[in-house]
Amino acid sequence: MGQRSDRFHVEIDVADHVVDVRAVGEIDIATVGSFRAALWAAPARPVLRVDLSGVRVLSAAGVRALVAAHLRVRARGGELLLVDPDPMVTRVLRATGLHRVVRVVSGSDPVPAGRAPLPARELVPA
Repeated sequence: MGQRSDRFHVEIDVADHVVDVRAVGEIDIATVGSFRAALWAAPARPVLRVDLSGVRVLSAAGVRALVAAHLRVRARGGELLLVDPDPMVTRVLRATGLHRVVRVVSGSDPVPAGRAPLPARELVPA
């Protein structure tokens, strides 16, 4: 399953305990609607992994979409993981503090199965 445009596309893979969302391109005001739609289309599983290795730009709109997805997944008792962000995206995650709220992992890390998610943290505006 996936959505595609010239500047951005996203693919979703569903397994028993994890949903993998792979985003490629630029997540900005023009493409965030497709990104948000993909995150909301992901079926409920204990883990939602968002692979950001192919994302070159992550705007404030993209950060807001990730925060909303994190809150939605946490409300269901699950965990959102951000996988292999590009160095430019990593800078955005650090600048916004999102890396302190949502776990950033390597694609080679095992998917946490059958364990409780990390305690929820409140987002505090800077």
